[in-house]
Amino acid sequence: MSVNILVLFYGYGAIVDLAKEVTKGSEEEGGQVRLRRVRETIYPELIEKYSIPLDSVKDIQEVSLDDMEWADGFVIGSPTRYGNMAGGLKTFLDTTAPLWKKGSLYGKPVGFFTEASTVHGGHETTILTMATYAFHFGMVIVPLGYGIPEISTSVTGGSPYGASHLSSSKELDNNERIIARFLGKRVTQVAKKLKS
Repeated sequence: MSVNILVLFYGYGAIVDLAKEVTKGSEEEGGQVRLRRVRETIYPELIEKYSIPLDSVKDIQEVSLDDMEWADGFVIGSPTRYGNMAGGLKTFLDTTAPLWKKGSLYGKPVGFFTEASTVHGGHETTILTMATYAFHFGMVIVPLGYGIPEISTSVTGGSPYGASHLSSSKELDNNERIIARFLGKRVTQVAKKLKS
């Protein structure tokens, strides 16, 4: 059975790498994946001041509400901003009220991923802040638990809550890649079961 999976993220650098690993995991499980990003909401003068690499994601389409309706399952990611999701992702999610009103996402599975620069920088709280939307939509939250050994042995990113990256290192390590792919596979497996 084929299922449609939307991998949605805000950000640049390692969060994009995580999104791509999640995509690979879903595709390995037979998911038809759309990789999408949310629009940048930072003021243009700050984009230049902080050297935000907009060019690095220009080939990834911006998400639309049609993408959201198309999906049978979701994996949503954001870097940590003070223990919370980034404002760009929240701004997009705040536009999804028409889908909530129609019940378009009700009963669909969703998992989450994030990155933070320190061990206690908010990996788990960021996932929890993204999950509040899922509660209101009546979605099925798909945690990782300790489903693979890498989750309990990783000293960088990844937890029972979802895939993550400890961004004090620029590159994803092998455990982080494995955990991100596992997240993509797990959400796809749950989407298949719920769709059947």
